[in-house]
Amino acid sequence: MRRRWLFADQLGPHFLDAPDQPVLLIESKAVFRRRAFHRQKAHLVLSALRHRARDGDVRLVRAETYAEAVTEPLTVCHPTSRAARGLVRRLPDVEMLPPRGFVTAPPDFVRWAGERDHLRLEDFYRFARRHHEVLMDGGEPAGGRWNLDEENREPPPRGAGRLGVPAPPAIVEDEIDEQVRADLDRWARDDGITFVGRDGPRLFPATRAEALARLRHFVEHRLPAFGPYEDAMLAGDPRMAHSMLSPAINLGLLDPVEVIDAAEGAYRAGDVPLASAEGFIRQILGWRDFVWHLYWYFEPEYRAANELNARGQLPTGFAELNADAVRARCLADVLAGVRDRGWVHHIPRLMVLGNYAMQRGWRPGAVADWFHRSFVDGYEWVMTANVVGMSQYADGGRMSTKPYAAGGAYLHRMSDYCGGCRYDPKVRVGADACPYTAGYWNFLARHEPELAGNHRLRRPLQGLRRLADLEAVLEQERARGSRAP
Repeated sequence: MRRRWLFADQLGPHFLDAPDQPVLLIESKAVFRRRAFHRQKAHLVLSALRHRARDGDVRLVRAETYAEAVTEPLTVCHPTSRAARGLVRRLPDVEMLPPRGFVTAPPDFVRWAGERDHLRLEDFYRFARRHHEVLMDGGEPAGGRWNLDEENREPPPRGAGRLGVPAPPAIVEDEIDEQVRADLDRWARDDGITFVGRDGPRLFPATRAEALARLRHFVEHRLPAFGPYEDAMLAGDPRMAHSMLSPAINLGLLDPVEVIDAAEGAYRAGDVPLASAEGFIRQILGWRDFVWHLYWYFEPEYRAANELNARGQLPTGFAELNADAVRARCLADVLAGVRDRGWVHHIPRLMVLGNYAMQRGWRPGAVADWFHRSFVDGYEWVMTANVVGMSQYADGGRMSTKPYAAGGAYLHRMSDYCGGCRYDPKVRVGADACPYTAGYWNFLARHEPELAGNHRLRRPLQGLRRLADLEAVLEQERARGSRAP
């Protein structure tokens, strides 16, 4: 049996043909020279590689590049980036197998997508539910409805500082983590390799045992509360009831199929409400697979899409995660979460970070690269459609129905950030003007010609024309530019 080359996001047993298959792991320093990754992301990836090297017949090679470490015939599962796939194709005696670590096979997605003018998550999700028989009862969706989003959009409990669900099991670092931290310190000191964000205790699984423990705990203790509050935000509770499993799944430590099975099993056993199970499964079977397939289905140039002609540069403070320079409470807190943990859940990503970047007109490719580097679960395939398409609407609606732009009213309803903030979400002009509220109207005015045909924006655009102080808003926002709010 040929030795299986595992990339650092292919570390679980489902990437092998047999438990005793010999493995090659490569720790490439060139990867960290090319981009300034979050320090905790670099730690997590190296820790996961080195922990995996302790299991079975595994050879770990530390090299400058992948190519110089490949010296024998190998098999490898289809990589998760075009650059890595191109490398594999150029190497002699390396056989590339179909991708693993996702649920729907590429040929099935291509057949589904080829029948449609527009690709939408909801349509793909229903196809995947049927195709894989997930949450189905006799050919119909469990409970009689495909989508329980209406039950999963609750604001945080009034007056609560925390959601009150048990914290996930703590990670206990070991001598491998200690050595990784020493190596990263040395790279930064002696090799000129730079990082963003702060170092800190490892917060996410680096071994399959840790990942399985987190999965079991989430399903038993956190999943029941996940559904209703999956879109809610609390400054004092960044985790809420989210699983925080995306780093482990994206490292390949968990098979998404086993994650889905665990959630559905808990629902079938009567331990988890259907709305919570369905909302979570939608994220894995639906959204995660959807953006993976879009990465390959769309042309390589999709990453450079910029239909709204956004040309602004990321401010230095934002790029360097300088949360202390930001006065808007929501943005300061979320940016600090990225700085301190390399992770915030999907609503702060979309509605605080992405929303602000789109309102300010920052270049979508640069925003996607920032997300890729700054998040512990960020990879090129993850962030391309997520950021370029959904968050920044830079593809003009090829994979989403409208821009995810919102003013301060949304943040006020779905979080506790506006309390104690120096800005007022109801005010759009003046010293107390919420940068999201003013930025929202400025965004609509700036892009009214491109958005006029979108039926989901008909009412907001009608409201735009009724604003008596629109010119004052536009002048204020031109003056604000990219300055930290």
